[in-house]
Amino acid sequence: MPRESWKRGPVLAAFALLLGLLMALHAELPDAWGIGSLVENLLPWCGAFVPVLLAGALWRRSASAVVALVLPVTVWLSLFGGLLTDRSHPGGDLTVVSHNVDAGNPDPTGTARELAASGAELIALEELTDQARGTYGKGLAKAYPYHAVRGTVGLWSKLPLSDTRPVNVVRGDVGPLARTKPAQSAAEAADGVRALRTTVATPHGPLAVYVVHLGSVRVMPRRGFWTDSRDFGARALAKAVAAERNKRVVLLGDLNGTTDDRAFHGLTSRLTSAQKTAGNGFGFTWPASFPIARIDQILVRGVRARSSWVLPETGSDHLPVAARIGW
Repeated sequence: MPRESWKRGPVLAAFALLLGLLMALHAELPDAWGIGSLVENLLPWCGAFVPVLLAGALWRRSASAVVALVLPVTVWLSLFGGLLTDRSHPGGDLTVVSHNVDAGNPDPTGTARELAASGAELIALEELTDQARGTYGKGLAKAYPYHAVRGTVGLWSKLPLSDTRPVNVVRGDVGPLARTKPAQSAAEAADGVRALRTTVATPHGPLAVYVVHLGSVRVMPRRGFWTDSRDFGARALAKAVAAERNKRVVLLGDLNGTTDDRAFHGLTSRLTSAQKTAGNGFGFTWPASFPIARIDQILVRGVRARSSWVLPETGSDHLPVAARIGW
């Protein structure tokens, strides 16, 4: 290889090395203005820069840039290569579904019908409005005789429920539901219940189920990637799970963040992602029209995820997620 080719493209080589270091050391990034959290939520997409840099390196005939790309490729594969294979297994005892149905969903009746058609034993709904709650209840009542609703989240079940209680995960303005309320009750909506805990009576014993919708995140001109409300809820939820006495736990919900996000270390250190252990691919869920991140999660403890998948689009801006779990 000509010596000149090693001198070409120093900027491309530098970018390749920086990309690899960014992925490898993402946990060390400062979280000022939410930069660390934003990068971690979009971390899989760092791989999209590799072919761009490779094309530039080939165009410049830069040997140094091509060699430098070994670092980001190696790091990306170590982080996400396992997600490129099908990790599902046959069997399982219980199918669970979680869906942020969207406060502005134009067709709650159709959404309820599609979710019921999944055949899941448990269906968790988030972002329920006062107006649509009855519609979902009516659409699911025939197949799901048991249900529990607290605030804007609910669980419909084919199995008996007991010991249902709210979990406080809210602080401040939390998202679009506040805008669906009259002005005089917006504060009440912002302070409403967005998480519940209940016990499902399964043939294998009691199962603790959490249904959660954490606070929204926003990109704000003066505050960067604002995650304060969500992070408060993530910490509160982690404490609740840590104090949970039932060894078998399933958490269903919209966490407004991916499991790569540092904000969820308290949860992911105690619970396992069904998609990461038993899914096929990344399982992105938002936005439904062109999913770029999996912010809707199924996390488990004391039971095993046998398979995990994303359901077809409904009238929501999120895609529903499902998992088959076993004892």
